[in-house]
Amino acid sequence: MTNRTKLDKPDWLRIKLTTGGNYAEIKEMMRSKTLHTVCEEARCPNIYECWSNRTATFMILGDICTRACRFCAVNTGMPTELDLGEPERVAEAAEQMDLQHCVITSVARDDLADGGASIFAASIRAVRKRLPFCRVEVLIPDFQGNWDALQTVMDANPDILNHNIETVERLSDRVRAKAKYKRSLELLKRAKEMKPKIPTKSSIMLGVGEEWDEILQAMDDLRAVDVNILTLGQYLQPTPKHMRIERYVHPDEFAKLKLEGKARGFRHVESGPLVRSSYHAHEQTDSAQAAAETEMTDPSVYSVESSGSCASANVK
Repeated sequence: MTNRTKLDKPDWLRIKLTTGGNYAEIKEMMRSKTLHTVCEEARCPNIYECWSNRTATFMILGDICTRACRFCAVNTGMPTELDLGEPERVAEAAEQMDLQHCVITSVARDDLADGGASIFAASIRAVRKRLPFCRVEVLIPDFQGNWDALQTVMDANPDILNHNIETVERLSDRVRAKAKYKRSLELLKRAKEMKPKIPTKSSIMLGVGEEWDEILQAMDDLRAVDVNILTLGQYLQPTPKHMRIERYVHPDEFAKLKLEGKARGFRHVESGPLVRSSYHAHEQTDSAQAAAETEMTDPSVYSVESSGSCASANVK
């Protein structure tokens, strides 16, 4: 393989490191309740901003993933146990943070018959029991195409069902471990068929070698299965072992892609270099809901927002 000079990080990707009382409090709470966050495990660049604002995304089913995606920093291996008490601790933390919008994701658990779907469902119900007015968004794996497992999650009635395709079809097998592009689209399609009123959401990371037309095709593929919310962000290489960055995408290109998403009918598009899947999740949901209401009277009007960062659960 030919050695390539490392790309210099552009100014628009400079991150302000901000820590304070809220950051320390969130970190201590997660440790005391033996909980994991994708903010830490996936080395999200916006952890300081989000934790200082008392926001975080819960990562359930432990911190060891059975897959080894080339872009992801989460530990890979064979998990040794299933923590049945985890949903209640997630709900306790959500209550302590007084959340109005809670985001729950997970590692992939291909060692479990249902891929961990029952723990997702239990977590949704536990949060709702403690916080009846809190919206619950779940970012799920593909469950290896186990649609009964998907049904288990949908029957718990999450407010948002999120599953990321991550990249364009041509690069999917190289970027993602075991996951399949068409299977991800099938999951999103079936989720909407199971619960038509629950908004669906997906994400694409840029800078891994995709072409402009391929991004647009991925958007079309997502709209073909009626995905409502789209997020677009820059891939950042977490360690030297991971997939390299092919290019840094300029904010102007992200702005153009927002307009492309609007033209295709997404109810909300979050697009920017530091955007992550659940960045400002409550605002995305509010915007998408408002767009849905507007569509009833004027189908040509949609919502598009420009933003910066993070995966988050958001407080009142």
